[in-house]
Amino acid sequence: MNTSKSKTKTRPAEIVREYGPFDGAERIHGVTHDGQRVWAATGARLIAFDPASGDTTRALDIASDAGTAFDGTYLYQIAERRIDKIDPASGQVLASIPAPGDGYDSGLAWAEGSLWVGQYRDRKIHQVDPATGAVIRSIASNRFVTGVSWVDGELWHATWEGDESDIRRIDPHSGAVLERLEMPDGVGVSGLESDGAGLFYAGGGGSGKVRAVRRPQ
Repeated sequence: MNTSKSKTKTRPAEIVREYGPFDGAERIHGVTHDGQRVWAATGARLIAFDPASGDTTRALDIASDAGTAFDGTYLYQIAERRIDKIDPASGQVLASIPAPGDGYDSGLAWAEGSLWVGQYRDRKIHQVDPATGAVIRSIASNRFVTGVSWVDGELWHATWEGDESDIRRIDPHSGAVLERLEMPDGVGVSGLESDGAGLFYAGGGGSGKVRAVRRPQ
């Protein structure tokens, strides 16, 4: 008997709203939340929208082909083999560090003074020093890792393999899966971030959409 599976709480994901597709954006990669707006990486631009109205309020011409994070002041964006630190007011890139996956990085989150970087096919999440890019430690997953999010001391990440995708809470030390929110068949999650309250914002890859998903309380 697989005891780890039996201890995992599994339920359907509750999608409460969809945003997009957005003008000029064929895909959604990373997603983050700055306390007011949702930011979504679309490849050539980083856009921000108001989650209440759905209206796009900002657009920065910045390479943005994977995860996005916000540390309370600055945005962080995976672009090819690097992670850029960005001033959200001006759109200026202030610094860059090497991405640990050398171009195969996926999700990105900020917590505890570190960046947390998803490695898609390597099925890992790395804790990374935001100043140097050095890997502090790694957590293994048993699925392809897409988005990553920390909220209320809990580590969540998204998975996407074939037509199956979920949002899961894992033990940040052992990597054990504690809870799973299963997305509907054919609905994938690329980027992931919490609003710090009751919702996750989940990038929808090639659908060009961002979906608000209820976070279990």
